[in-house]
Amino acid sequence: MKKIIPHFLRLTLLSLSICALLLPAHAQDKAQRIRVLCYNIHYGQGTDGVYDIARLAEVINKTQPDLVALQEMDVHVKRSGRVHQVQELAKLTGMHARFGPTQHYEGGLFGNAVLSRFPILNVVIQPLPYTESTAEKVTYPRATIAVTVEGPGGKPLRIISTHFQHNMPEDRIAEAKAVNALFTWKDQTIPTILAGDMNAKPEAEPVQILLKKWTNAIDDKATPTVPATAPKTRIDYIFYRPAKAFKLIESKVIPESIASDHRPVLAVLEISNK
Repeated sequence: MKKIIPHFLRLTLLSLSICALLLPAHAQDKAQRIRVLCYNIHYGQGTDGVYDIARLAEVINKTQPDLVALQEMDVHVKRSGRVHQVQELAKLTGMHARFGPTQHYEGGLFGNAVLSRFPILNVVIQPLPYTESTAEKVTYPRATIAVTVEGPGGKPLRIISTHFQHNMPEDRIAEAKAVNALFTWKDQTIPTILAGDMNAKPEAEPVQILLKKWTNAIDDKATPTVPATAPKTRIDYIFYRPAKAFKLIESKVIPESIASDHRPVLAVLEISNK
């Protein structure tokens, strides 16, 4: 049976269509803001020695993030009670989650993760350079997890979570160079956010290497993130590229001193829909 649309309704629909066409370009391509959090959760253990994922989820939820880059995540590891911390945080925050393991540890896995309010389109886990452990010095495998999501306006947006080596300066330099090589090729068109614990101060070489290709969202050198109880140094960062795709609205270190041995870092970014 043929559906008949009343004359007044046809006129209304036509008027709406014309109005949409007449909207100025800046109204149709209105920029949208996203909230990005970077948090090394110290495998769920707080500065009080207690393992508490619900407490960490509360810290995350209070910042109302759209994307979260997490480091030092345990999945079924003995020390943290065999909890799947990624799944628990996903459940407690209501966000999508992906885990990027870097090593086996105490019968489980340890690594980085991403939480997203946006639908997830793609995930790539990429190993980074590191020095093999010796009798004198223990080192750990390092990696990035790059998650592409359906961002504002339905357009792709990528967030990378990573954690550089803590005790080998030469490894951190190699890891920064590897990140630049992996995610900053000339024909890359997806706006990308890089966040993580770089284990390097703002003036250190690894950070300076990253700044050749990335813009630092946390640009206040006087804002430390570790140790959480009385911060003295900043080693946690949020970067983005290309610079023209983003506008930094706000950035800050969250004053949380108990849930982890790092303080979380928040950046509010405006993304153009053009």
